[in-house]
Amino acid sequence: MTDFLYPFIEADERDPVPLLADLARSAEGKWDQSTDLRTRTLAACDQQLRTVAAAMADRFAAGGQLFTFGNGGSATDADGVAQLFTKPPMHDSVAGLPLPARSLAADQAILTALSNDIGFDVVFSRQLIAYGRSGDIAFGTSTSGNSDNLLMAFAEAKKRGMLTVGLAGYDGGRMAASDDLEHCLVVRSDSVHRIQEAQTSVAHALWGLVQAQLRTREEVTV
Repeated sequence: MTDFLYPFIEADERDPVPLLADLARSAEGKWDQSTDLRTRTLAACDQQLRTVAAAMADRFAAGGQLFTFGNGGSATDADGVAQLFTKPPMHDSVAGLPLPARSLAADQAILTALSNDIGFDVVFSRQLIAYGRSGDIAFGTSTSGNSDNLLMAFAEAKKRGMLTVGLAGYDGGRMAASDDLEHCLVVRSDSVHRIQEAQTSVAHALWGLVQAQLRTREEVTV
């Protein structure tokens, strides 16, 4: 039953010792790959992350709201990013500032209604029409960078004067080439699993930088 997950495991394997050793080596190898990709991505995107964080902090300081969206595993990531901003943990031993954020992938009724009545391509753009306004932030996550519904959402967000930020994998795909995105952070890998792991680290780093920006501004105004 596990052949599709671990092709090196023989169906007639009876000795658990080499089997467990193989599993441990496999897990360690994947961890090493993930750690290396996260480290390289954060280093390569450092200045871009700081630029995006400053732009997001500007929007939050002016009363803007963050809207996150994505498909499949990226929908789960979008939910996680929205929760990170709205219910933040401690940051540098200080309680994080709660910031307004909403995941457009979270409401099953809206997603299924729009998909059934109009089409899946509009499930995020239609929500931005309803909820978004100038000064808000549209944050879309994709492993491929080619999702039509994300690209339509970014186009709608740009029309509405929102800050558009994308997080993509591979070479960034169509998101990286789109004029509708002001910023596209790219995790350069061809492994979906490693991309999503690194994207989580990028999102957390971005959140931390936004928090630092807003804390600094608070201190200046006190």
